[in-house]
Amino acid sequence: MSGTIKSNLGLITISDDVIATIAGYTAVENYGIVGMSAQKAGESFFELLGRENIRKGVAVSVNGDSCVIDLYVIVEYGVSLHAVAQNVIENVTYRVREFAGLAVSSVNVHVEGVRVQQS
Repeated sequence: MSGTIKSNLGLITISDDVIATIAGYTAVENYGIVGMSAQKAGESFFELLGRENIRKGVAVSVNGDSCVIDLYVIVEYGVSLHAVAQNVIENVTYRVREFAGLAVSSVNVHVEGVRVQQS
């Protein structure tokens, strides 16, 4: 279901994919996030997504003019999971409100893996 915003000139409809793309790019910009993850169909492991598939690590549920966003992330080893998740929640909420004009009911961060950064 797409997000819909009513204005005095008509309706603005925003695709779930657009919201997912905004949320995904915002999430990976945060310190401590290595990338997004997506579960392969029928398998029990997750893969790290590249930038071209970033929205596959995001699930969006829209109800009218508000949405719920689920992010599936891989974090860097040694970071505070709570601090990173809280930062992601605040930034994604802000960006979706600013770019899409939708209220965000909640942002849920699912840590699917930890990766050690190679230097």
